[in-house]
Amino acid sequence: MPHPVVFDLFHTLVHGGDPERDRVIGEMARTVGVEPAALVAAYHATWRERMTGWDTVETVRTLARRLGGTPTEEQVVRAAAHRRELAVRLLGNVPAATLAVLDALRADGHPIGLVSNATAETAEAWRSSPLARRIDVAVFSCEVGLAKPDPAIYRTAAERLGVDPTECYFVGDGADGELAGATAVGMTVLRTTEHNDTDPAWAGHVLTTLGDLPALLRER
Repeated sequence: MPHPVVFDLFHTLVHGGDPERDRVIGEMARTVGVEPAALVAAYHATWRERMTGWDTVETVRTLARRLGGTPTEEQVVRAAAHRRELAVRLLGNVPAATLAVLDALRADGHPIGLVSNATAETAEAWRSSPLARRIDVAVFSCEVGLAKPDPAIYRTAAERLGVDPTECYFVGDGADGELAGATAVGMTVLRTTEHNDTDPAWAGHVLTTLGDLPALLRER
């Protein structure tokens, strides 16, 4: 029986868009009246809070006030809209080759899951992404209050797929210690470097292109 394949999202299925993220945060800062570089730094420093609880508007409001800003609610909402628009762009820009890989895996009978350290705007944008209809179970940190490499987030994905974690493959670039987290619950880990060589010290199997995955799994 084909084994479930659980993917990471950013830098694995889609580009992370890191420079674009910082540019957008700079635009948001000008909207709410704080220093762009300071807001970028605050976003990076609060990644766990943003990925496990805060919604998009709450994030803008909280960080702007911490930086001494006094934005109106209209300004906060307008700034948050920039972040939501970015999420839609990133999740809409899925390489055709990636979609072909997912289609091939589904044709081979592999259930497909997703575990993503993601903020609220990513989860909101997910429904309009071409990825959504190709993935059976999507677990977002902002919705379950857990972030990789917490073992519980991987177990949540496996449970929703109806299997034990030891039956799953995990495919990711390695950000946030995700490869070690997947290994800890017994998943078979495949590191991808197609979009970013995030964890070069990882000693396991490496996919330089996601397109090699269907054939690799057929051989196993």
